[in-house]
Amino acid sequence: MKFVDEAFIDISAGDGGNGCVSFRHEKYKEFGGPNGGDGGRGGHVFAVADPNLNTLVDYRYSRRHDAKRGEHGMGSDMFGAAGSDITLKMPVGTIISDVETGEVLYELLKPGEVITIAKGGDGGFGNMRFKSAINRAPRQKTPGWPGEKKNLKLELKVLADVGLLGMPNAGKSTLISAISNARPRIADYPFTTLHPNLGVVRVGPEQSFVVADLPGLIEGASEGAGLGHQFLRHLQRTRLLLHIVDLAPFDGADPVAQAKAIALELKKYDAGLYEKPRWLVLNKLDMVDKDERAARVKDFVKRFKHKGPVFEISALTREGCEHLIREIYKHIKAQQVAEQPAVYIDPRFAGEAPE
Repeated sequence: MKFVDEAFIDISAGDGGNGCVSFRHEKYKEFGGPNGGDGGRGGHVFAVADPNLNTLVDYRYSRRHDAKRGEHGMGSDMFGAAGSDITLKMPVGTIISDVETGEVLYELLKPGEVITIAKGGDGGFGNMRFKSAINRAPRQKTPGWPGEKKNLKLELKVLADVGLLGMPNAGKSTLISAISNARPRIADYPFTTLHPNLGVVRVGPEQSFVVADLPGLIEGASEGAGLGHQFLRHLQRTRLLLHIVDLAPFDGADPVAQAKAIALELKKYDAGLYEKPRWLVLNKLDMVDKDERAARVKDFVKRFKHKGPVFEISALTREGCEHLIREIYKHIKAQQVAEQPAVYIDPRFAGEAPE
């Protein structure tokens, strides 16, 4: 399935049905009085977060979505039926914003979450609503209210705890396949990964986190070069970034220069993203002689001047991966605890508990 993380749709909730002017016609009832019913409510448009979806491709080719209008009111005190609602299924992590103003209207962050993105119009009043002691034969009615109409932009930002970034062929796909249940495409040429891949890393019973593998970045990505700039938005919701560096590039390039280029592109794209916790993961130790590993790692750290943690691994042989997983889980768990709201304690019970 083609991965699509952006789409535009036009939605229209149903208009309300019109009220009815009618009078009771019955044998031996000369003055039956008004009995025109109200119009029915127009259909709503709902959006639901479906955990089984991971792309917005359905809305790339199906842009228009209209709910049914309500039926008109009828005589004999009969109200019109409400219009049928429609429900649009979207991936978890979808942001819904107004095309004209750019304002973010809704975010679908929880599986199964349902929101109303367009309300149907209320039905109009029939003439039975206007009956009074001084107006026993009203001929007034009101039309139904129009339903909401919106032009919306859908933007998908995948929900992951950890995001992998780095140059093409740095070993990101190999790493996510080694530590998680993801099985991305792996090959010996650049840009093998064409869209984000998500994988669940199991640390222990009921202990896990989600990793997102993005297409490789190259110099100039923030201006549109390569593929990765299209998917940098998916890193904005992560708690931790892993900067994967190839210690033994096949083309003989300088790993430090490549790593600095990635950091610069990240800063150009989003300063907030650049300030996220970012760990350095030096990959492909299996491609370096054991006698040279320590010296090469020391030289890299000295020249790159990275302030955060540094890990040495081989995604192919899984050397160092277990230690990396454990440290990631500790970091994510600590962040989750810090983000929990403070528990309110009633001042009446703030004293010490009785012995």
